[in-house]
Amino acid sequence: MKISLGPLLYYWRRDAIFSFYDDVAATPVDVVYLGETVCSRRREIRLSDWLDIAKNLRAAGKEVVLSSQVLLESGSDVSAMQKITANGDFLVEANDMGAVRGLAGTLPFVAGPHLNIYNLGSLQWMASLGASRWVMPLEMKRDDLSLLQQGRPAGLATEVFAYGRMPLAFSARCFTARQRNLPKDDCRFSCLDHLDGLMLRTREREEFLVLNGTQTQSARVYNLVDVLDDMRDIGVDVVRLSPQAGHMKEVIAVFDAARHGRLTPQEALARMQPLMPEQGCNGYWYGRPGMEQLTPAVVV
Repeated sequence: MKISLGPLLYYWRRDAIFSFYDDVAATPVDVVYLGETVCSRRREIRLSDWLDIAKNLRAAGKEVVLSSQVLLESGSDVSAMQKITANGDFLVEANDMGAVRGLAGTLPFVAGPHLNIYNLGSLQWMASLGASRWVMPLEMKRDDLSLLQQGRPAGLATEVFAYGRMPLAFSARCFTARQRNLPKDDCRFSCLDHLDGLMLRTREREEFLVLNGTQTQSARVYNLVDVLDDMRDIGVDVVRLSPQAGHMKEVIAVFDAARHGRLTPQEALARMQPLMPEQGCNGYWYGRPGMEQLTPAVVV
């Protein structure tokens, strides 16, 4: 089983991004996804910079994938997507059907989690277009994935989002700018002030959601480190970790130790607690509300 590092979902300063991926090069991550998937106004890093980072990571032995933006809103967004799909060097993760169309029948690609592949027919169709790997939608439960795995087309690898705040929705509006009473087109790059997103709390002061520009995330951190053996049993090929501002190298190390059996599931889960920016959750994996935290012993 391989470990992947998903695309950076937050907006960080240029130097911080380069430093982060310099550190990633020395970790046991097998696959690294690069690119802006959330908002085209985030311009600290351009495509040429992502390609430079990609080449450095490939030289360090990593498989590199360029991720396309999820929600395209303008002609310039489409043009940026087309440049990614036509890069001619690195595998591409298609996160909308426009990117799929640009790749279908010409190059293999990764079918991203936002394509919402929930049934065998969709999975087979995506494979016929050239997908070499697909990422399970975050809300899919373990039993449904197991069923799809039984009919999965030959040669198609499966990847599961296994750690990080879950990207739940995208909008044409920027909620981080709105929180400051700023229009989206003059957001003053407010996301730079929130390295792991902006926490939204209820009136009772409970963590509810995280605002990340045009993206809404879960407040709790999805964490499946204790079910890696189960994933392996049902044929999962890659587990995806989502970048966070702190302790990322330690998070990767725990997952690496767990996949190689150096930590028991219980030990790995305990090691993860101080490394997460918020409480953990795993409800979706068990077919329950996503914010719940369950163990196999209590699942009915």
